[in-house]
Amino acid sequence: MQDSYRIRALSGAEIQIAVDWAAREGWNPGHQDAACFGAVDSEGFWGGFLDGQMIACISVVNYGQAFAFLGFYIVASQHRGQGYGYALWQKALEHAGSRVVGLDGVVDQQENYRRSGFELAYRNIRFGGVPSGGLAVSQEYEVTPLTEPGAELEALDARVFPAPRRGFWQHWLGAEEHVSCAAHQHGGLAAFGTLRPCASGCKIGPLVATSRSAAEAVLARLLQELPEGQEVFLDVPEPHAAAVDLARSLGLAPVFETARMYRGAAPQLETDLIYCVTSFELG
Repeated sequence: MQDSYRIRALSGAEIQIAVDWAAREGWNPGHQDAACFGAVDSEGFWGGFLDGQMIACISVVNYGQAFAFLGFYIVASQHRGQGYGYALWQKALEHAGSRVVGLDGVVDQQENYRRSGFELAYRNIRFGGVPSGGLAVSQEYEVTPLTEPGAELEALDARVFPAPRRGFWQHWLGAEEHVSCAAHQHGGLAAFGTLRPCASGCKIGPLVATSRSAAEAVLARLLQELPEGQEVFLDVPEPHAAAVDLARSLGLAPVFETARMYRGAAPQLETDLIYCVTSFELG
């Protein structure tokens, strides 16, 4: 490793470079991901620079005092295997301090993550394709646009995410091109979800629901925004059988998978409410 290698936090423009690298890796980020992600933790994105040029990136985004999430771990191909990535990894993890840290890593890197103290919790599966199946939507739900976070959303989100993320929601729900909606039943929030355009097709995430019928009500509304013939991708926790079945019922097929791992005690989340993960990069 050369002496000229430097590690520092990234600027907003440099965060966009990291997102562009993720697109080249085939991770298919959303058009507005850089702006939304950078707003969560202004010091959570890090780069490794060799002779002034960025050759590696990573994010360790802190949510509150107890939880952080790691993503965007990429090293330029010509600089891999030389210690630059690991040095960046170690430095960025210092930003998390004593927080529990989660990640969604490629499966073949699990052993490397274990050596850094991460343990497997479960797999997430990305389903993708042009939807071919229909949804039997119950008329018992009132589905409306979702543009601002509120107490109901935060209460339901707290059951599936281990830290408050109001700042994230304000940017996520207000981002250009994002379409979000909520389903209510008997006056209470039963489901919410977002569709966003990505480098290829669109992703739906998150999709959180108290029942499959509520998930289908939101999903049906979001799919109305999908151009005909457009691919859509759903990142689904494998242990949630109903969510896996729902993705398959749309004619979607597995295209990618990740290992959800944690350093520290794994949060106790209600994964049976998660029909689509928000993002593999930020949890």
